[in-house]
Amino acid sequence: MDMRWFRVPKDIVFGEGTLEYLSSLEGKKATLVTGGSSMKRFGFLDEAKAQLEKAGMEVSIVDGVEPNPSVKTVLRGAKAMQEFQPDWIVAIGGGSALDAAKIMWVFYEYPESKFEDLVAFKFPELRTKAKFVAIPSTSGTASEITAFSVITDTENHIKYPLVSYEITPDIAILDSRLPAKMPAHITANVGMDVMTHAIEAYVSTTATSYTDPLAMEAIKLTYKQLPEAFKDGENMKARDDMHNASTLAGMAFTNASLGLVHSLAHKIGGEFGITHGLANAILLPYVIEYNKKATDKYKDIEEVLGSSNISETLKEMNKSLNIPTTLKEVTEVEISEEKFLEVLDRMSKNAFEDPCTATNPRESSAEDVKEIYKAAYYGNSAKEI
Repeated sequence: MDMRWFRVPKDIVFGEGTLEYLSSLEGKKATLVTGGSSMKRFGFLDEAKAQLEKAGMEVSIVDGVEPNPSVKTVLRGAKAMQEFQPDWIVAIGGGSALDAAKIMWVFYEYPESKFEDLVAFKFPELRTKAKFVAIPSTSGTASEITAFSVITDTENHIKYPLVSYEITPDIAILDSRLPAKMPAHITANVGMDVMTHAIEAYVSTTATSYTDPLAMEAIKLTYKQLPEAFKDGENMKARDDMHNASTLAGMAFTNASLGLVHSLAHKIGGEFGITHGLANAILLPYVIEYNKKATDKYKDIEEVLGSSNISETLKEMNKSLNIPTTLKEVTEVEISEEKFLEVLDRMSKNAFEDPCTATNPRESSAEDVKEIYKAAYYGNSAKEI
């Protein structure tokens, strides 16, 4: 029997000002999970707390989730929840905060859980103590809609994509006021994360008639509106469309999975700390060049976007967003040639073994992955790999 699922949160609340929805929740206690200081600085953390208190709940806060959330951070948050015993876990912020909160949820309900089991996709049944609300501040990761979480093992320099429908949020709140505060460079990076999610979901070997329309709509919206949101952060039409595009892409990839772009991005992120969206943006055109031998579905995207070469179109889009077209040009972290070559074999092996590789449209190998990394580092074509 070829049985498949299409699963998303029970409720998706979207539009400007929808943070107010928190006041309608029923419960006694809620824990807010957030990252750095941006949600506090812009007043959204206090607003969320006030709305939960309006619902009659006592509220605790777990903050300080780092950009690449670690196992240590997850366990710290879970311990705080075990002491507070919330009915609701409310994650607000970027994808890192949302991802970390999902796994805190697991360890809150099951303190005896082992991270190694989660890496092996062995998840317990959740919602024995709490339900989960996700409120994204960036239009990119789509963690608010997905069964995915990416957690970093800082000791081994590996990012682990953890996957289970159990960690799909119960409620996603898409308030477009939050991403309107993003700086232009973050808007660009997370926006290209949306494009990568949508394209990889569209060409995935497990794409379906349910996921393809969502992925294609996200591709169209991102191609049209990301440059607008990048140029004018206060353009609320562009912000609304990008926030919705992120969620649409998430609905597609949480049910169709992803491919080699994410496999490579996860592992180079673990090695060098490069921002996930930035890594995806740079790697995407090269992986498409590599994959084109195996699928005709990129032609659908070219037709919709009016492009004769989707790889080149995406490279030009990167340039317009001030995103470098090669890994060696990255400035947010140092990826020196010496260090890159030093870790290349290990990184390639780990990327090939990443779960996202399984649904890539072209069968690959650790050696092929190595050549794609080199093409993306030096700016060479990946067509002949």
